[in-house]
Amino acid sequence: MKTQFPSVWQDKLSQKHFSAFTTIQEAAFDPIKNGKSLLGISPTGSGKTLAYLWPSLLTLTPKKAQQLLILAPNTELAGQIFEVAKEWAQPLNLTAQLFLSGSSQKRQIERLKKGPEIIIGTPGRVFELVKLKKIKMMNVNTIVLDEFDDLLGKSQIHFVENIVKRVPRDHQMIYMSATNSIDRTFLADDTLEIDLSKQTVDTISHYYITVAKRERGELLRKFSNIPNFRGLVFFNRLSDLGANEERLQFSGASAVSLASDVNIKFRKVILEKFKNHEISLLLATDLVARGIDIELLETVINFDLPRDKDAYNHRAGRTGRMGKNGIVVTFISHPEELKKLKKFAHVSEVYLKNQILHKK
Repeated sequence: MKTQFPSVWQDKLSQKHFSAFTTIQEAAFDPIKNGKSLLGISPTGSGKTLAYLWPSLLTLTPKKAQQLLILAPNTELAGQIFEVAKEWAQPLNLTAQLFLSGSSQKRQIERLKKGPEIIIGTPGRVFELVKLKKIKMMNVNTIVLDEFDDLLGKSQIHFVENIVKRVPRDHQMIYMSATNSIDRTFLADDTLEIDLSKQTVDTISHYYITVAKRERGELLRKFSNIPNFRGLVFFNRLSDLGANEERLQFSGASAVSLASDVNIKFRKVILEKFKNHEISLLLATDLVARGIDIELLETVINFDLPRDKDAYNHRAGRTGRMGKNGIVVTFISHPEELKKLKKFAHVSEVYLKNQILHKK
């Protein structure tokens, strides 16, 4: 596979001390490069973005506008795909542009006039630009639906369907998902399926701490006091997230929430601070955290037990990415919760003492 990379890419891999391709990257490369429609299912953190970007970018013709369209369910994920796409597209003299709701449409239309080969965005804004005939679907050869399971949700499906039905008949569709519980009736005919959902990410260790419900906030505070600690904390309910953020901040803990009502620019600032170890605890809900990629994130904490295995895997997949080690700690307050957790992952019990996690 590496031998099919242009030399500028091979140099880039060497600079990044890149050792090996992941299973999904190996399996998807030739089919995508050869123009086949493909459904790739692989655990979170297994390198799905590059699995479709590498082969897709190699098929593009420089200076031919709007050949590749990538849709993502939220602004964070779209922004991250954009950063990765830019990095690998520039050496090939290709340009990517990002189109998000909440940003100036006028400015976005100006950007389209520059003729980017790659368009990345959220379905709502992309559909607006398609309706205005600024994004010309007849030019598009390939559409990627990243986090495909999310794009089929109630709020997005209408836009996605309307975008997809406007492309030429012989286009390529790429669907990427971390879960195989998806509606296959949506898939294009002759879609090749690569299902690696049974693969486990062995760089992640799964633990639980037994703690009374009312003591969970105090336990979070203790985590935030650990020197150089950084954890992404998941809540099932927005109300619990808000209440804990207030308590933690009142007690002087370094904790900030990434709630969905925080505007895009401020969210970017929060994420940057967290990435730079300036914030210990980043509090989030499942909806907000989809697609957040924090390099080398050490710890994920489940303040609440996730509702199902898919949600657990999505949360866990924020750590241990691309071969790096990570841990997931779930707070357990009831024996029934532990029974359920054991169906999600192979877990060991730990406790926090003197700012260190100890196995029981």
